[in-house]
Amino acid sequence: MNSKVIFLNGFSKEEALKIMRAVKSAIENPDDTAFCMGTEANREWLVKDLITEVREEHEYMKKNPPGREKSE
Repeated sequence: MNSKVIFLNGFSKEEALKIMRAVKSAIENPDDTAFCMGTEANREWLVKDLITEVREEHEYMKKNPPGREKSE
């Protein structure tokens, strides 16, 4: 698995969105890059655990984008 993860810490939400847009416009396959923001909890995690968690969440969100209704 390609583990492209960018950890943003200390930025406002607006700044983080601008950074994410800029990065995505500058790289190949931007959908393969996961972003995360620093939180009180994840600042204490081991880097390998943070990468694993962010990648898993990123893959889930790619398969289950917000707003997409599940067919029953």
